[in-house]
Amino acid sequence: MARIASLHIYPVKSCRGIDVESTLMTPTGPEWDRRWMIVQPPDQFITQRSHPRLATVTVAVGDGKLRLSAAGHAPLALDVNHPGESRRVRIWHDACLGIDAGDEAAAWLSRVLDDTVRLVRVDPAAPRFANPKYAGAQPQPVTFADGYPILMISNESLAELNRRLPEPIPMARFRPNLVIEGVPAHAEDAMTVYRSGPVVLRGVRLCTRCAVTITDQLSGERDPHQQPLRALGKYRHDYTLKGVTFGQNCTLVAGVGERLRVGAELSIDPHQL
Repeated sequence: MARIASLHIYPVKSCRGIDVESTLMTPTGPEWDRRWMIVQPPDQFITQRSHPRLATVTVAVGDGKLRLSAAGHAPLALDVNHPGESRRVRIWHDACLGIDAGDEAAAWLSRVLDDTVRLVRVDPAAPRFANPKYAGAQPQPVTFADGYPILMISNESLAELNRRLPEPIPMARFRPNLVIEGVPAHAEDAMTVYRSGPVVLRGVRLCTRCAVTITDQLSGERDPHQQPLRALGKYRHDYTLKGVTFGQNCTLVAGVGERLRVGAELSIDPHQL
């Protein structure tokens, strides 16, 4: 039996995450996760892959407000349900809609990132869905996450990776939602059912990793030795997925309206698929 070691949400895609003790499960996954995204006009999303400085933008959600802060800049606060124009945006191969957060948010982020960008939130009138090739025939709505509602990694997998690195790195480099422990390294690779109380997840696709993992999540600086991607390439290359993998993408089978909680037990049951 595994247990939930930590939980994390990322309200603004590619900005700094928030550690939480529990998270409400919504139809699109953890509440607030990747509800906002930053785009370059006219419609292209950006992440730490091209803008590592995003890691330095601190995010908070509470009292009906989204709050952003960055060193050297006055903080920004927006209503979480801010009005705005619904505009076409693109994330990977998906064209969807986002509600523009307005000129003040655009100007603030443009100053922080030294680029011309705008902030949008998910438009609930135009849902986006995970790739059915992996998620299955039952439509799985997602926010602005790369592809799936939940990313799971075990502390044991990180320990195995750190054993191969010249210097250990923190879990934050991999930006998971759900960190588990009490299992063998890479037990989360199983394409199976994961259950914590009434919340049921299904592993559907190993997560291929990118330059975000070589980015320090406090400073925004890149690792000059391309770690941990170089180490992962020696033992975690997946020829089918054409990349190195670390962590499991999951869909939500059951538990909308329920909460995942740090410390709760989590079972891994291959017979439930």
